[in-house]
Amino acid sequence: MMSVGLARRAAAFGASAVVLAGLSAGLMSSPAQAATKAAPKVSVSAPKATPGDYEGSCPTKVNFSAQIKVPVKGKTELAYRWLHGDGSKSKVSVIKLKGKGVKTVTVKQAITFKENVKGWEAVQVLGPKKVTSKKGYFSVSCKKPQDDVRTHLDVSVSARAWASPSTYAGSCDTRYDKIDFTGLIKVDRPSWVRYRWVLNGDVVDYGKIKVRDARKVGFGIAPRHSQRGWAQLQVLSPDSTSSNRAYYKVWCKDEHDAPKPPEHHGKVSASASVTMDTSCVVTAAGKVTSTGPGRVSYSWSVNGQTKVSDAVVFGRGEHEKSLTALTFAAAEGEAAKGGTVTLTITGPNNGDVVTQSYPACQKPAPEPAPSQTASAPAGA
Repeated sequence: MMSVGLARRAAAFGASAVVLAGLSAGLMSSPAQAATKAAPKVSVSAPKATPGDYEGSCPTKVNFSAQIKVPVKGKTELAYRWLHGDGSKSKVSVIKLKGKGVKTVTVKQAITFKENVKGWEAVQVLGPKKVTSKKGYFSVSCKKPQDDVRTHLDVSVSARAWASPSTYAGSCDTRYDKIDFTGLIKVDRPSWVRYRWVLNGDVVDYGKIKVRDARKVGFGIAPRHSQRGWAQLQVLSPDSTSSNRAYYKVWCKDEHDAPKPPEHHGKVSASASVTMDTSCVVTAAGKVTSTGPGRVSYSWSVNGQTKVSDAVVFGRGEHEKSLTALTFAAAEGEAAKGGTVTLTITGPNNGDVVTQSYPACQKPAPEPAPSQTASAPAGA
């Protein structure tokens, strides 16, 4: 039979052994637990609906997006699917990732609704580790056209839209908008107006403004590639209406894609003639001939001083052009002594110079005045 003192000593020894065993186990498991906490995990955000709460005409499209963060070391396959509020699920999608570190992947989907609905969407990651996001809630409220009689309290709303420019051709630098869409909303009395912009069937912008008589709203796009399409301004309240479709066209091209002017392989030549009338007015006329298309510059000079400079352009099939005539008076000064008129032309490949002279000004001598002879008086 064990004495009371012996029993107390045995119990104390047993408790110490248990404490030591617990401390030992804790020390052995601490590094592993710390490593587990430090290791990155697969995470997924709750889906975001755009728009989140829709009111207007149906059918309409709602866009959903969520972000998945995946730790990657080498090659990893990300498998996921969408969970719908009605209990259904989408097909499994697989994205291959490679590299090192945590990768962020944005997943998207779009659903078209034809009637009122309040629901949610979620994303379920199946690999490399199974995890499910929180629910992202949304609502769609379809408004039917009202056929009832309007009263004096109803607000009449109209909308019109246009694109500026409606056609763009050039470099598609996404830092700057290339097409701006402007809408004009008109009301018959001051009202708060809710509206949205639809681009090629997708809602891209929406807002609410106070309109007293008329007010403009708009947005811009910077396409990355050539395209064509339309934008429409839709008014949701206080009255439901839509603008016309504003069509646009974008042609993206680099500088080296711009059309180049035709190469000029021909030659140019000039001819000129100079005449002087009896009043000593000199007129110089000239022509330029070219065997190919291109720009030809020319100048008229009198006694070495340039008087006129201009240019003519030859198109395909054009071979001769008359130049603007040069007219000047040579009745006084140095020009009255006679001199030269020079036509100088310069083409893409060659030039030509033609010089013609004109005589000194010789005005006809004035006719002598009739002599006045005194007549003898009659009967002298």
